[in-house]
Amino acid sequence: MPIAESELHFDNTFQLLVAVMLSAQCTDKRVNLITPALFAAYPTAEAMAQATKDDILRYIHSVSYPNSKAEHLVSTARRLSEVYGGEVPDNIDDLQTLPGVGRKTANVVCAVAWQQPTMAVDTHIFRVAERIGLTTNSKNPLQTEKQLVKYIPESIIPKAHHWLLLHGRYVCQARKPKCSECGIRDFCRYFYKNMQ
Repeated sequence: MPIAESELHFDNTFQLLVAVMLSAQCTDKRVNLITPALFAAYPTAEAMAQATKDDILRYIHSVSYPNSKAEHLVSTARRLSEVYGGEVPDNIDDLQTLPGVGRKTANVVCAVAWQQPTMAVDTHIFRVAERIGLTTNSKNPLQTEKQLVKYIPESIIPKAHHWLLLHGRYVCQARKPKCSECGIRDFCRYFYKNMQ
């Protein structure tokens, strides 16, 4: 993946946080379709903090779990305004105090916004890391995260997150991996075990 970066569209850290929250169990493509109007109406945490759940729901109704996401976005915007002066915290612990923000979302924001050596593990990364042999017998995303950050140099962890994610999204797909197109198949445990 020559261009290893987020496919979400955003102009600042607040928009990144909102987009990542919306992308949970939803495609980046769908999120990118709805966020321009949402960000135009609510460009800052302070602006979104004044909204109601129903106000936000009008913009995000086509994403997965829109009701809970609308509620989380308003609550997060209020907490950002009241506790953090409208700024998005730059560390995982504070980010996880925001409603609807778990470890994966916090890791994405830290890696993308501040290039911190955090590894967000989604279903693509969980699958790809195990298939290609970067993890072994990992049972959950946290185990995968710990194994990956142990062996990947800190300086490239933010980029490695995108390498693995994009590889899983476009090449090493869940049901039909495109092994014939894969540039790393010669090093891949899955390829040697299943495709030869």
